[in-house]
Amino acid sequence: MTHTAPRDIIVPAVPAAASPRRRTAGIVMAVASALAFSSSGPLVKPLLEAGWSLSAALIVRMGLAGLILSPALVRALRRERSFLRRHGLALLAFGLIPVAGCQLLFFSAMQRMPVAVALLIQYLAPVMLVGFVWLRTRRTPSRLVIIGSIVAIAGLVLVVDIAGARFDLLGTLLALGAAICVCVYFVMSERTGDDLPPLALAAGGLLVGAAFMGVLAVTGVLPFDAPPVTVVFRGVEIPGILALLWVGGVATTLGYALGVMAVPRVGSRLASFIGLSEVLFALGFAWLLLGETPAAIQFVGGALLLGGVILVRMDAAEADAVSVPADPILPVPTLPVPTAGEAGSGTR
Repeated sequence: MTHTAPRDIIVPAVPAAASPRRRTAGIVMAVASALAFSSSGPLVKPLLEAGWSLSAALIVRMGLAGLILSPALVRALRRERSFLRRHGLALLAFGLIPVAGCQLLFFSAMQRMPVAVALLIQYLAPVMLVGFVWLRTRRTPSRLVIIGSIVAIAGLVLVVDIAGARFDLLGTLLALGAAICVCVYFVMSERTGDDLPPLALAAGGLLVGAAFMGVLAVTGVLPFDAPPVTVVFRGVEIPGILALLWVGGVATTLGYALGVMAVPRVGSRLASFIGLSEVLFALGFAWLLLGETPAAIQFVGGALLLGGVILVRMDAAEADAVSVPADPILPVPTLPVPTAGEAGSGTR
């Protein structure tokens, strides 16, 4: 497993060839992470519609997840007295860019353009990673990766259903910024190891993100409202705070914990493409909880998206078979958080 250089926080590492068992475990973790992240949007959406501000929801979400994962950070601090001096910049960057930055940029884009368009732009991150490696290494991606990228993005276009959508220049730039934040998430996650444990990075980043959102709320940069509300899912009323506790204590905690542990096992490229499944899971949760039935074309898109992921996985399997290390690619998640509906599903 690669180690994190304290000053070189976003330069992709070259992962060693993973054993089949380790890679399989990583794939399972990556899928479970996408599933966990995808449940956040359908649960947060009714809360925001009922009067909660985005800042309040994100503070509770990130703060609770950070506290639950904090024992990993405490262990790292106790094991190495110089941990914060060596890795403090990485924790700060992870909290400000992939955690808080991704969500702020995505939701800002969502206010200027349809959710589907913002999601589509943000989920260009896997292709951006492939292109980055291509430019950096001068090595042309394999045919499987190129075809898989095209098929996956075509499926994504159908899944998010952007028919009749309007484009906004500033909104597009904001969504591209969110995509870059997603790329940084995978890059930094891939560089974790014994030196900087994945869970310690996740815990520190979530706490930094919650603190940053708190500063924005206290200073009035962002509004803060957290009224007692009741939300309705399929005719069942529950206290709004219970939905948010699930989002922070389960969805966000598992999403980040499993995600940062999966990336070093499967590599950034494969992990980023598996992350696209978050959109599919979000459709399912929106259907189950909010009654938002997917259109037939979205099922077709889902099949194409999964086909693209399989092609990228086949390329990784071929690389393992000939004992060739994976490309030094960046890894990208899932915000978290938006759904395929009004709340979106792509904020990590």
